[in-house]
Amino acid sequence: MRRIRRTHVLVAAVAAALCVPTSGVSSAAGNSMITKVGKGEGQLNLIAWQGYTQPQWVKPFVKATGCKVRSKYGNTSDEMVTLMRTGQYDAVSASGDASLRLIFGKDLRPIDPKLIPDFKNFIPQLKSPGHNTIKGVHYGISLQWGPNTLLYNTKKVKPAPNTWGVLYSSKFKGKITVPDNPIQIADAALYLSKTKPSLGIKDPYELNDAQFKATVDLLKKQRPLVKKYWASAGDEIDLFKNGSTTVGASWPYQTITLQAAKAPVKDLIPKEGATGWADTWMISAKAKHPNCAVMWIKWVSTPKVQAQQAISFGETPANTKACAIMDKLSKGSCAQYHANAAAAYFNSIKFWKTPVKACGNGQSNCMDYTKWQQAWTDIKS
Repeated sequence: MRRIRRTHVLVAAVAAALCVPTSGVSSAAGNSMITKVGKGEGQLNLIAWQGYTQPQWVKPFVKATGCKVRSKYGNTSDEMVTLMRTGQYDAVSASGDASLRLIFGKDLRPIDPKLIPDFKNFIPQLKSPGHNTIKGVHYGISLQWGPNTLLYNTKKVKPAPNTWGVLYSSKFKGKITVPDNPIQIADAALYLSKTKPSLGIKDPYELNDAQFKATVDLLKKQRPLVKKYWASAGDEIDLFKNGSTTVGASWPYQTITLQAAKAPVKDLIPKEGATGWADTWMISAKAKHPNCAVMWIKWVSTPKVQAQQAISFGETPANTKACAIMDKLSKGSCAQYHANAAAAYFNSIKFWKTPVKACGNGQSNCMDYTKWQQAWTDIKS
């Protein structure tokens, strides 16, 4: 199971600086953009979240393309960024809290979405999202997504909560769990954007000094209330199973797994809205097997594989055609994972993106990700 990982400036990659094979690859507008796919190189080295390269869809891919897959599971987005910069890997399943770091670092090669036939079937919001598409240039192809939800024990938490405020309430001291992740700061910022509008928070990932301080102060007050900062979905599942916690920030996967085990839990997106994650397959600027990498992205974008991965991992596919297949594989799973939800549901989610100094208002006084990392360490100490 994935660990914590889980964002607009155009990065021009100079073709001459890229030490990659040229078979099937052509340059466009000064970027070494992949616009054609040649013969597979017979090998593909991936960095992926655990569960993203299951034999269920990897073995058929190898048989169909001849590209032998070697994958290394990343534990965090920070680790994935570091690994990509070694030049040993062809592609990565980057989350929104890593993708812009890779783009800014000129670690990626743009890809023409026309190479991916199923791209036309993606939900509109994931065709050109800000975390992987810059000024119309696609630095990756979206894969799966999911919301960060409020999970609670229905027998211990009454009345049923409708606000993130329960995670900051002394009423549940010692029974709260939240992800161990600097990007968790955005959840607190989102809550404050609704409960303290005077702060003027418009985007939970774009915080000036005053907004950032207020958010960090809230999380420091929360610290004594937290039973444990969870590092993996399995950690949180165990905490709810053994009764150590009764309320926490979560993903749909934990809820469905716990409900299948007959645990008395439910989840919801509170009235303040929610953050969320969306993953993207991105190709390294130093990829030694770019053709196999494109073939892989094409493969995992198809409805069947999208449905298989969604059910296997517990997330929502980007491909709208996957919904019907999900229900054939597991009755009711399409609705469970909100794959057929209205656009309003998706639009209510503030998807992860790497905090940078540039604010959406044209100023450059926002706290970047380094400041978030430092603050998170301080919060937990």
